[in-house]
Amino acid sequence: MPRSNMSKAIRGEVWSVNLGSAIGAEITKVRPTIILNAPNVGKLPLVIVVPVTDWKPVFADYVWFIFLPPAADNGLAKPSGADAFQVKSISELRLVQKLGRVAESQSQSIAAAVALCVGYQHPVTHPN
Repeated sequence: MPRSNMSKAIRGEVWSVNLGSAIGAEITKVRPTIILNAPNVGKLPLVIVVPVTDWKPVFADYVWFIFLPPAADNGLAKPSGADAFQVKSISELRLVQKLGRVAESQSQSIAAAVALCVGYQHPVTHPN
């Protein structure tokens, strides 16, 4: 689904995205996602997204799920969770419609969850 006359998606925005067909346990179909890439990163027409799914109480036990309550600002209609374990880069052509925006604190929590999923540990610096 090509986009036309839409501005480039930016970090923290909630977009409906066509994730297409899946293999195995990949998340699929048209669903909300959170745009996560930092501004001015990458040269290809790609965005880094974290898919959003309906919230289930068990998700509270998983560090890779970030709870997103429905709000007028984010465009989500029901309690949802950002599934940081399913982070992916997608073509901008998969963006369907901007739904809203999450709070900066929520974007930071989602980015931290992605970092946990890939084993990132902030390097410790020692004074000389």
